[in-house]
Amino acid sequence: MPHEPVIRRGFADLAHGQLHYREAGKGDVLLAFHASPGSSRQMTGLIAEFASAMRAIAPDTPGNGDSVALEDADIADLAAAMLALLDSLGIARAHLYGSHTGAAIAAELALLAPERVRSVTLDGVGHWEGAELAEALALYAQPFEADLDGEYLGRLFTFCRNQYLFYPWYRETDAARRTGDLPPPESLHGLVTEVMKASVTYQRNYHAAFRWDAPRRLPLLAVPALFMASESDPLFAATRELARAHSFAALPALGDLGFATARHSAMSDFFAKSA
Repeated sequence: MPHEPVIRRGFADLAHGQLHYREAGKGDVLLAFHASPGSSRQMTGLIAEFASAMRAIAPDTPGNGDSVALEDADIADLAAAMLALLDSLGIARAHLYGSHTGAAIAAELALLAPERVRSVTLDGVGHWEGAELAEALALYAQPFEADLDGEYLGRLFTFCRNQYLFYPWYRETDAARRTGDLPPPESLHGLVTEVMKASVTYQRNYHAAFRWDAPRRLPLLAVPALFMASESDPLFAATRELARAHSFAALPALGDLGFATARHSAMSDFFAKSA
C-alpha cells in the first residue's frame, strides 16, 4: 500500500484575521481552493495525490471551515486574501487549482497577480444571470442561525446531504436528481461538521461566486489554464462552454473509481506542459 503523507495544519495571520490551511509535500507549490460550502477538508485527497511530487497547500477560504470571514467579500476580495497567504508563506509562484467557488477564486487570483501564478486549473466553473441568479441568491445559501431546540441542525444536515442528490439542492424532484448517490457516512459527517463551523458566514462565498462574471473575466486570463469537470458535475456544460480557447478535460463521474486517477493524470500532464 502506498505511503500516505502526513497532512499538517497551520494558520496564517492575515490583515483580516487568521486563515487555516492544510499541506503536505515539498517542491513546486500547488495551491488548491475548495468548493463551497465545505473547507480544505475536501482537498485532503488532492493533497495526498500530489504530495509525493509537490508542496500541496489547501486553505479554508475566508468564512469557511476555521478561517475568519471577510465582510461583504466578492471574488476579487477572496483572491486578494489568497495572495496575502502566498506572501505570508513566502511563496513566490504557485500552480493554482480551484473547484466551483474555488475555481472563481483561482481565476481571479491569476488575473490579480499573473506573475505569481505558474498555471491555473479550473474544476467546474459556473455562470448565473437574470432570474437564475436571483433565485440562487434568494434560495441556495442562507445562514443557519443557532436556536435552542436544534431545528437549525436538521436544516443544515438536509442542506449538506442534498448537495449530493439534487441540483439545486432544495429542488427535490426527479428532474433535479443528480446521478450518483450519497457518499460514505463519514464523508457526509465531515461536510456537516465543516459547515457547522461556518454556519452564519459560509453563504457569503456562495453569493460572491454567483455574482462573479465568468464570461467577462475568464477571457482575460494570461497564464496557462486547464478547464475540467466531472461528467456528474452540474456545472459540466457551463465549464466546457467557458473554456473556449483553453484546454478542457472531461472527467469520470465523481463516484467513479477512476475519477482521482483521471484528474491526477490531466493535471500532471498540464503542469509538465506549463513548466
